Order: sequence, then structure tokens, then C-alpha cells
Amino acid sequence: MNTQLGALAKDDIQATMAAIGQAARQAARVLATATAERKHAALIAMAESLWKNRAAILNANAIDMATARENGISGAFLDRLELNEERIRGMCDGIRAIAELPDPVGTVIAEWDRPNGLHIERVRTPLGVIGVIFESRPNVTADAGALCMKAGNAVILRGGSDSFHSSRAIHHCLEEGLKAADLPREAIQIVPTTDRSAVGEMLKGLNGTVDVIVPRGGRSLVERVQNEARVPVFAHLEGLCHIYVDKSAKLDMAVNIAVNAKMRRTGICGAAETLLVDKSVVDSHLAPILDALKDAGCEIRVADGLQGLAGRNTGNRRGLGSGISGADHFRSGGRRYRWRHRAHQPLVFQPYRGNHCRRP
Repeated sequence: MNTQLGALAKDDIQATMAAIGQAARQAARVLATATAERKHAALIAMAESLWKNRAAILNANAIDMATARENGISGAFLDRLELNEERIRGMCDGIRAIAELPDPVGTVIAEWDRPNGLHIERVRTPLGVIGVIFESRPNVTADAGALCMKAGNAVILRGGSDSFHSSRAIHHCLEEGLKAADLPREAIQIVPTTDRSAVGEMLKGLNGTVDVIVPRGGRSLVERVQNEARVPVFAHLEGLCHIYVDKSAKLDMAVNIAVNAKMRRTGICGAAETLLVDKSVVDSHLAPILDALKDAGCEIRVADGLQGLAGRNTGNRRGLGSGISGADHFRSGGRRYRWRHRAHQPLVFQPYRGNHCRRP
């Protein structure tokens, strides 16, 4: 399914998407009974193909990046879209890690006997065909494809239009891995168009061939999927990316986790937004954590009444200080980000006062 559908009529898109669904359903039957060894071999071959074809992937990504810049895409979005050798290596490592996980298919997770002697088992089985709709990050192509295949599911991937060329280049490597293990290429398919009507076809279920939809993206995408889907949906909507430092936490571990959670990649949706610290360890733990964040280039906003504490512990270097949430932007890693971007908010410090978390 390598046809470019941008210029095709709606009926043609419907027919092509229906064919993708039928091919996925047939591949799912093969995957459901594939041995753990074959799936392991496919995943390892995928990782090897990604690394072998990294130049082609980077060339495809350069096309997407150039188009995004021409369209005035924000720096935060460009960071999510951009690939380099380090990120490709991360994709390879991620697929290899998935390959080494125990095969979930056929695992007995519970069993019991009824009074009449009937023995009952709860056994993990594949879902069938999964549709994954995601936005800018092209590495989701590798992550979602590998995870679904490991669990014995066929998957139909629909990435964002901005990462179209990058995702297709990555998908080609996944196909090579499937071929090397003698598994059907249709086990991992990618929607070959940027036309949004193809998403609508997926949400209708492709004539009963799609078993579940998984959206990976912002609020508008998730809401559209939830409102329009005619098949079950695994949806997350919004996350609360809080780090809580308990009074029993080891200081070095707390420092490392806080810095990694916020600064590893500030552009992703999982970047930490709020640091909650137990009041009993504020004196011992807070200053080292804030100093480490400051040294990494993070701006810190503090809750009302704690401005003096933040100023005492962090000083005012590299744009840091005691500002609170009224400001409309901040800087991190040399880039300026708007406050409204949740993944690019400054890290907000609040004392922990109860068994609930709230946004500042």
C-alpha cells in the first residue's frame, strides 16, 4: 500500500483504506499464532534495518523539517519532529528492549476452580487490529509498530502530516524486519496519505476490521477520536506530569529523577510540570534539586509564599528566579516557549499538603 492518495477522490480513499483494513485483518490471524522466536527475530531485524537506513531516514526527516520551517512551525514542535542519529539509536534500542520482553500471548494471568470442578483460566490473547493515530513525533511509528507486533496485533498507523516522509522511511524499515522473519508486511501498515478523511475512515472501523483505536496526541486529536470513533478507544486525554519527593526519598535519586523528568526532552508531553516536595524534607532536599535544575538551564516558578525560598536556593542565574505563573513565556535550553504549552511550562514548585495534586 504505497500509493500517494493526496489527489484521489473520496471514494478512492475509502476503497484504499478498506483494503488496508482487510489486509491488516488477514495479517492479524497470522500474528496471533506466530511463535515468540519469529516475533523476536522480526524485532531485531527492524532495529538493524533502522540503523542501516539511518541516512535515508534523516534525509526524509530533513524534508519534513524544511516544510515545517516554511510553514512557521514553533520551535517546540520542531524539536518533537526532528530526528538525528542519537534519536534513531534510541528507536533501535527501544525495539531491542521490546524484543527481549517476555511474550505476553498465551500467558495465564489468573486461574481458579469452580465448585462443580470446572477449571477456568484467564489467558492473554491479541486484540486483533489496532489503529494508532498520532501527531508530530515520527519515532512513534517505530514504538507503536513494535509494541503491537510483539503482542500479536496487526497495526494501522496514521502519523501527522508534518512527519509524513519521516514516518514512511521508518515504516519501510519495519517492513524489512517483518520480511526477514517471514511475517506478513501487512502486519504493520501506514496510511499513505495526509488527507484527514482517511482518519475518518479509520474511526468508522474500516468495515469491521479495526478492533480498537489508540490516539497519541493533543487534546483536539483525542477529542475528535472520542467523538467520532465507532470502535472502542484507548484514550488518555491529558496527563498530570508531577514529581513528588516523599520524606523517605534518597536525595541523589530525587535529584536525578527530577532533572531527567524535566530536562531530558522538554518538548515531549511527558516532561515534568510540577515538583511536589514533602514539607518535612524541604530544608534537606529542595536546595540540591533546584540547584541541579538551575544548572541544567531550567526556569523555576514557585507557589505563593515561597518566592524567598526559591530565591535563596537558586539565585537569579540563567533566567531563574521567583516568578509565578503570571508570566507568558520562559526560556530553556536557549529557546523561548509560551506558557500555554503544557509540555514546555517551567517547573513549578509546590509543597505537598495533602493527597491530591492540582495544577498551579
